[in-house]
Amino acid sequence: MTLVPAWLRQYRAGWLAGDLTAGLIVTVMLIPQSLAYAMLAGLPPQVGLYASILPLVAYAALGSSMTLAVGPVAVASLMTASALQPLALAGSPEYAAMAVQLALISGVMLLAFGVLRLGFLAYFLSHPVISGFITGSAVLIAIGQLQYILGVRIVGAGVMEKLTGLVTSWQHANLPTVVTGVATLVFLLLARRAMAPLLERWGVPASMAGLLAKLAPMVAVVVATAAVAMGRLDQTAGIAVVGAVPQGLPALALVLPDADTLGLLWLPALLIALVGFVESVSVAQSLALQRQQRIVPNRELLGLGAANIA
Repeated sequence: MTLVPAWLRQYRAGWLAGDLTAGLIVTVMLIPQSLAYAMLAGLPPQVGLYASILPLVAYAALGSSMTLAVGPVAVASLMTASALQPLALAGSPEYAAMAVQLALISGVMLLAFGVLRLGFLAYFLSHPVISGFITGSAVLIAIGQLQYILGVRIVGAGVMEKLTGLVTSWQHANLPTVVTGVATLVFLLLARRAMAPLLERWGVPASMAGLLAKLAPMVAVVVATAAVAMGRLDQTAGIAVVGAVPQGLPALALVLPDADTLGLLWLPALLIALVGFVESVSVAQSLALQRQQRIVPNRELLGLGAANIA
C-alpha cells in the first residue's frame, strides 16, 4: 500500500477544469449544509464549517475514491446528538468537547480497522439493514425539522414528544416562515424531478441541463438568504436566522478523552464509525462503477479515519 492515492497517480490534466467546477459547486453547497448539520448535532453552526476543511484534505490524501466528498452528514449528526444529549447540555463547551472526543475516538477506530485490513467486512454488512437505518434517520430528521418550518419551539427529544408538540403548537406557526420553508421545499422537489427535462425542451444541452438542475439547492439558498437580508424579514416577519458566525479559524487543539469519557463514548463512536464507513463505501462504489474505477475498502478506512481525526 503506497502513500500516494491511486486516484492521484491516475489523474489526467483534462479532468482539471471539470473538477474545479465540481469543487466550486460542492464548496458553495457545503456552507449551508454544514451549518445545518452542525445544528442538527447540537453544536454551534460554525463548527460545521470547521469540520468541512481539514477532513476533506485528509480524505483526499488517504482515500481511494476520485469522486467521494466527505464532510458533515445527516446520519452522523443525528447519531452524535443522540449520543451526547444525555451526557451534556447541547451547545455548551462540555458538549462541544465531547463531540470532538467522539469524532476522535471514531477516527482512531477507523484507522485501526484500516491498519488491520478489515475493509473486507464491508461486503458482509447487510445493506437492507443499513438502508433501513438511514431511511429511519431521515424520517427522524424530517420530524425534528418541522418545528423550524413552522417557526415554533418544541420542547422534548423523543419523536412522540415532538409530534405532540407540533399538534399543540401549529396554531402559533409563523406564516412567513411557513411560506418560505414550503416554497423552498416545493422548488427543490420540482427542480430535482422536472428542471433538467424542462431545460432540455428549451434547447439547453443535456449535460448543461443536468448541471443547472444540480445547482438548484444553491439557487434556493442564495435567493432565500437574499430575500431575508434585503427585506429584513428576521426583524419584520419573525423569520429565524442563524445569526452572526465568528470570523477566522479556531486554534488547533487535541482534546484527549479521559477514562470515564472513553467508557461513555466508545460504543457510540463504534456505531458512528461503522455506519459512516458502510454509507461512504456504498456511495463510493456506486460512483466508481459509473466511471469504471475501483475503490479499496482498506484505503477508505484510512481516509475516513484521518478525516474524523482532522
